[in-house]
Amino acid sequence: MDELETALERLKTRHNMRKGVFQQLEARKSELEKKLTELQERRELLDKMKVLLLEASAYAREQARQQVEGMVTNALQMVFGPDMEFHIKMEESHGRVEAEYLVSSSYEGSERIENRPQDARGGGVVDVVCLALRLALLEASRPAIQGPVILDEPAKHVSDEYSPSVVEFLKGVSRSFDRQVIMVTHNTQLAEAGDASFLVELKDGKSHVRQKRDGGVI
Repeated sequence: MDELETALERLKTRHNMRKGVFQQLEARKSELEKKLTELQERRELLDKMKVLLLEASAYAREQARQQVEGMVTNALQMVFGPDMEFHIKMEESHGRVEAEYLVSSSYEGSERIENRPQDARGGGVVDVVCLALRLALLEASRPAIQGPVILDEPAKHVSDEYSPSVVEFLKGVSRSFDRQVIMVTHNTQLAEAGDASFLVELKDGKSHVRQKRDGGVI
């Protein structure tokens, strides 16, 4: 009888120990289930945020594309005529958005065709496209970049007949964006169009700077 009671006590002790372990496991299970629910809710929220950010990014990219296209198109039309337009084609490849720049023209009423800037009417188009793109990026920068626009041979390949139009474009940029334009150029028409013009000459290994006024040099 004593042995049975001893064995029974052992069984009760073992039962209580296992019951305690079971209760701990139940509490742990409840805690993990709660954590799993929180993680699932957080994942759903992050998925929604991801979709929202992708939509916002696509919207911002589209807005930027339209603004850049408009500015470059205005530059091309101001310099070369109203039949030219600038387009940006965007495609997503391997998780990255790639952009292709195209210039379209009807060539005075003919069927409109699209070319890369370097294949459209020679290098002058490339110069104007690059100039307008740089100005567009400058104005779109956040935080805003202050100060003058400094250009080095901005219309190097633009023929003389279109140089006056480049001058008008740069003056329009200066007025619209309230920026001073400082330019280094060998183009006489561009140089003489500035409010102030300076001639830089290299003599005996030294640069000599003289201000030009009314066709003369001081």
